Amino acid sequence: MAQYEVKQNQEPLVSMVNIVKRFPGVVANDHVNFDLMPGEIHALLGENGAGKTTLMNILYGIYKPDEGEIYVRGRKVKIRSPKDAMRLGIGMVHQHFLLVDRHTVAENLALGHSKSLINPLDEIKAKIREFAEKYGLKVDPDSYIWQLSAGEQQKVEIIKALYRGANILVLDEPTSILTPQESRELFSILKRMKEDGNGIAFITHKLAEVFEVADRVTVMRKGRVIGTLRTQETSKEELAKMMVGREVIFTIKKRPAKMGGPVLEVENLRVLGDRKQEAVRGITFQVRAGEILGIAGVAGNGQRELVQAIVGLRKVKSGTIRVMGIDVTNKSPREIAELGVGHIPEERLKYGIVPNLSVAENFILKSYYKPPLKKGFVLDYSKIEKIAEKLIEEYGIVAPTPNTPARLLSGGNMQKLIVARELWRKPKLIVALNPTFGLDVGATEYIRKILLEQRDEGAAILLVSGDLDEILQMSDRLAVMYNGQIMGIVRPEEVSVEEIGLMMSGISPKEVVL
Repeated sequence: MAQYEVKQNQEPLVSMVNIVKRFPGVVANDHVNFDLMPGEIHALLGENGAGKTTLMNILYGIYKPDEGEIYVRGRKVKIRSPKDAMRLGIGMVHQHFLLVDRHTVAENLALGHSKSLINPLDEIKAKIREFAEKYGLKVDPDSYIWQLSAGEQQKVEIIKALYRGANILVLDEPTSILTPQESRELFSILKRMKEDGNGIAFITHKLAEVFEVADRVTVMRKGRVIGTLRTQETSKEELAKMMVGREVIFTIKKRPAKMGGPVLEVENLRVLGDRKQEAVRGITFQVRAGEILGIAGVAGNGQRELVQAIVGLRKVKSGTIRVMGIDVTNKSPREIAELGVGHIPEERLKYGIVPNLSVAENFILKSYYKPPLKKGFVLDYSKIEKIAEKLIEEYGIVAPTPNTPARLLSGGNMQKLIVARELWRKPKLIVALNPTFGLDVGATEYIRKILLEQRDEGAAILLVSGDLDEILQMSDRLAVMYNGQIMGIVRPEEVSVEEIGLMMSGISPKEVVL
């Protein structure tokens, strides 16, 4: 394939000029300018809530801008809906795929988009073969969606956009559920598409991905564009500073682990998922005092169900969970917390906080019924407020007052609130599920530092994360989950990223159980 040549003074595929989008109490996009050239991969980088996805949802017609103009191939346009965007050659692959599981790949493409009334599936299958040859988008058109891996489903979404005639493609956090091998394959596909003259906008908060695949990067913070740079002319440190407004330390300094006895013991555990299928399938492991046991794996392989079973949020089908030698299998969350178990959940709004309660009230959710917070039958709000003020200062939580509703905090500050509540009573076991997911590099740095401090003070930590860099840097031992089972437990320094990726795909390159 001949590489597409970006010519000087070439007209952009897309120009978004002075885009403003307001939601109640928030300016999500504040006079944002963004352009995308033919034959370019342009990364949109920023912390959670910076306005990246809002901007691209405006381009795709999901939101309408309050102010500003959009030009496509030099012509001013009004994009009122995704249908308008598709007509203009704009396609979007969302973070959560919009596919019908019980239909085949070809049938999903045919839904509302077939261009032929006679044998539409034949025409679609021919197109799929064409895209496979042209861009490496290899997928079986007769496979059902439920049979495909996350990477294959993502290819279907890209094919769907191309089939509709898109040559402007928006991808929202496209690697969040992919293995390292699938991510590399995706980047290879995007580069081939770029060489064919397509323009690709790539939303991410992962700095490494920017340097691996993007030609230019636009950094957003608090709804504004901080700057647009060529990736070859910038650095990870510069981009991180632009994202959060200060220097960020990337190297995790970790002391050698001083491990004690077992704090958490899981034996032959089986747990059902939401659809009553077996999500955790007979796994056994232990976490010792003073260590971080990391669990890696592509989302949806039983990690969430495992964590929920350990902290009492999901019933166990069979097997045993012990904390400090005490059987806690199918005990209530309160009984398990009383044994010194802290839980940092992935879904902050669902399991982490009560949005309409104040910051102070959220701090005491697990201790409001105990002295000194309770005097007789009433809560001692003066003591509660003092504790809240202390924790707000100690954990650097940005909140106007302790009485501010928790829902008004940013994602990073919500997470700090949860971490403060779970850690201020010095738990013996900390169970953390994707504790830095969606956080900017500054908040991520802070959460990791706090967890390492707890580990050095003797806490046992079960860290479940989809961020492979995080899990490799933070863990003393590393387990990999696939299809509800543990493929192996290894030491991070003794295994390569490629081997971890294979294990995440269900292939164990070596049997190392420590």
